[in-house]
Amino acid sequence: MVKLRPIEKRDNHAVGEIVQESLEKRGLNLPGTAYYDPYLFSLYDYYQKPNHAYWVLDKEGKVIGGGGIGSFGQSETVGELQKLYISDQEQGKGYGHLLMKKALEFAEENYGACYIDTFAALDTANNLYEKYGFKKLSEPLEGSEHNACDTWYLYEEFW
Repeated sequence: MVKLRPIEKRDNHAVGEIVQESLEKRGLNLPGTAYYDPYLFSLYDYYQKPNHAYWVLDKEGKVIGGGGIGSFGQSETVGELQKLYISDQEQGKGYGHLLMKKALEFAEENYGACYIDTFAALDTANNLYEKYGFKKLSEPLEGSEHNACDTWYLYEEFW
């Protein structure tokens, strides 16, 4: 059985590995991606900030994925869907929907819109974003940290 729960300090390494393994397998372990985020292996501490949250998927005591919401740059009204990754062997089982619902619920309580930058090659993820109402942008929002990304989405259904 899979539980969705807030990240704990003990989850840091497992989540960091899932993110890096996923990007490596797709040839996306590039500078300007989550792969090189300086806080990737200390997400628990990073998400203790106000209006930030990160959840993990816990399957019988093992972390199999996670996703979070944080502020986008200096904006107080735009949140960002961050580091939504599920281990390859657990994909296709509906777990992305658990994370998306929780993340958007949190984003709606704390922000006016939600942004994500990603890659066109991640078509399964992009289909998920579009299914939940994210609209594709022609360019990144100003202030995007992941400058290697080539696809950007914005969710404005809160307004």
